[in-house]
Amino acid sequence: MQQTFRDRVKIEVADAIAQVRLARPDKRNALDGAMFAGLAEAGEWVKTAPRVRAVVLSGEGPSFCAGLDFATFQAFADRSGGDRAGAGASEVPETDGNPGRLTASGLTHLGQQVAWVWQEVPVPVIAAVHGHALGGGLQVALGADMRIVHPDTKLSVREVHWGLTPDMTATLFLSRLVRPDVLKELTFTARLISGAEAHRLGIATHLADDPPAAATALAAEIAGRSPDAVRGAKALLNRLANAGAAEQFAGERDTIGALVGSANQVEAVMAEFEQREPRFVDPG
Repeated sequence: MQQTFRDRVKIEVADAIAQVRLARPDKRNALDGAMFAGLAEAGEWVKTAPRVRAVVLSGEGPSFCAGLDFATFQAFADRSGGDRAGAGASEVPETDGNPGRLTASGLTHLGQQVAWVWQEVPVPVIAAVHGHALGGGLQVALGADMRIVHPDTKLSVREVHWGLTPDMTATLFLSRLVRPDVLKELTFTARLISGAEAHRLGIATHLADDPPAAATALAAEIAGRSPDAVRGAKALLNRLANAGAAEQFAGERDTIGALVGSANQVEAVMAEFEQREPRFVDPG
């Protein structure tokens, strides 16, 4: 069985495992409007797919996901102000692929949903991460229940580099994995870390030279257990771990909404494109 969503996400089901693959390899699976919409739709499909007992989430080509599509940041560089409502990627032209659009539940906007949907999937989801997982790409991986990462993968909570804040659920999911001071350091500096460091910090569940193969092996082990017990266990553990999600996600949306298109946010993007030191203005 194979499904394709927005020409960006592919799903194949075999041996009770759904292989969900980001399929924009020429762009390192960067998040554009179609990718946002495709990921959310793929997650919804998996929720009710029959005879699926585990999910492997991976990316085709050289990277898992390099983050927000570069064209979106170019749009920021062309701005000098204006409407700041919505998510950090609110410049995406596709109406139904705008990550700032609230979903029907009101719990998330679309940008958050592409990470959160893997928590809503009733069976375990394992992310197989290689190459790059930057910004939104890291946040998608954090939405999975487990992460198997290549040691040389480059990961980053990248948003502050662009004058933004994480707004795709990372402030909740990372806070469950690392100490508060580590979370702050990673967020405030936007520095790149390796998969090996991510494992030491607790972000990566396991390291593997072939993350998709290792993730599939783990998925097969899980698929061999009672599906009722596994689903029940995920529901119980998520009820504890995800308490307060609605309030935290609303806070993410409010915070980034105040930043998008602001002078310092535009300056961060323009400084990157012009390869110079940014000239920020301190808050009054």
